[in-house]
Amino acid sequence: MDNACRTDIEQGIANALGSTPVALQWTPIGGGDINAAYRLEGGAAAWFVKLNRVDRLAMFEAEAEGLQAMAAADGPRVPSPLTWGVAGERSYLVMEWIELQSRGDAAALGAQLAGLHGTTAERHGWHRDNTIGATDQLNPPDHDWVRFYRDQRLRFQLALARRNGLGDRLQSRGEALADRMAGFFEGYTPVPSLLHGDLWGGNVAFDGRGQPVLYDPAVYFGDRESDIAMSELFGRLPTAAYDAYNAAYPLDAGYPVRRDLYQLYHVLNHANLFGGPYAREAESLIDRLLAQV
Repeated sequence: MDNACRTDIEQGIANALGSTPVALQWTPIGGGDINAAYRLEGGAAAWFVKLNRVDRLAMFEAEAEGLQAMAAADGPRVPSPLTWGVAGERSYLVMEWIELQSRGDAAALGAQLAGLHGTTAERHGWHRDNTIGATDQLNPPDHDWVRFYRDQRLRFQLALARRNGLGDRLQSRGEALADRMAGFFEGYTPVPSLLHGDLWGGNVAFDGRGQPVLYDPAVYFGDRESDIAMSELFGRLPTAAYDAYNAAYPLDAGYPVRRDLYQLYHVLNHANLFGGPYAREAESLIDRLLAQV
């Protein structure tokens, strides 16, 4: 990152704060697979800064809006976004720095997730598209959850898989599953709940008081079961979190079957991003789901 980029970001922070922080210090940190990341300190304050290409500004804008939506809900703590924009040849997002730890009040996590999901809307989707990892995520509002999930989640990922050459069998079996989607929702009509959207363990932590913190969202309104399903895909949250969630907002009896359906979206996304065994895992999930309907 060049000096001009740093200067532009520091000016953006000053504009957002209404004053110029003193003695700013930039420290590079791990930012995951998608973004460069820094800890920025100024006096007693600290911020988390993400950087990417200029053409990824919309990703940061959507993330900031998603964090704001989650902060307004009765859910877990999220980092507060401060400012975002373009600095030189980079796009950036500056947010609150939270000292994170891996352990904390797991029961509070479950209860607060139920609170997050208790924030509802009239339609599934969101007012704008965003991203799931590095992949576009389309969120056109729709009253019909089955149609929304089939077309904007599964079929969108299947179309990407076709372009990525992931195999005819994945396409044919995936389309067969899409055609039978309604069979998983007999007697169950999901409420459009506010979702984190990418709720795996790597996006969950606890602050210095042991209270839960969520970050890196892919926000939209949809079936709350899809958040819970994602939390069980790459490891699970602590058992106390699920117990507290079900005590506050019990899951429908059909969730264990739909869990595979909702995990399929994320497995397909990983197949499109990383290929290899994820494509085979997606086929296995599809076969198991087709055997249910």
